[in-house]
Amino acid sequence: MRDEDKKALSKVRLEHAEECLSAAKNLAETGNYKSAANRSYYAVFHAMRAVLALDEIDMKRHSGVMAEFRRLYIKTGVFDADLSKVISTLFDMRTDSDYDDFFLISKEEVEMQIANAERFLLKIQAYLGQR
Repeated sequence: MRDEDKKALSKVRLEHAEECLSAAKNLAETGNYKSAANRSYYAVFHAMRAVLALDEIDMKRHSGVMAEFRRLYIKTGVFDADLSKVISTLFDMRTDSDYDDFFLISKEEVEMQIANAERFLLKIQAYLGQR
């Protein structure tokens, strides 16, 4: 893949991540906390895919995306290790909110998830801006 194609794909994925974060904020404001948790996770998921696109890496499963991002960018020190916990926490909340019929999430928990997703995106944006 040509460099300009990789950059274009990365840009599209980052824009998708930003859209998901915006949706999470809007959903939280209207009290749709489970959906906000879902969108917070997807903001991070698409941000990871934006970075991986530059190395022509894409996985079919969420677990593959998370594993490759951790292996290539967190374990090597490109991104801080605390982002690994952000990924796990957001993924777990998304899974629970999507599949556990009795799962409850508070406004405070959603606000924390959104803040973590926003912090994650800021780090990804800064990295992509330099690369």
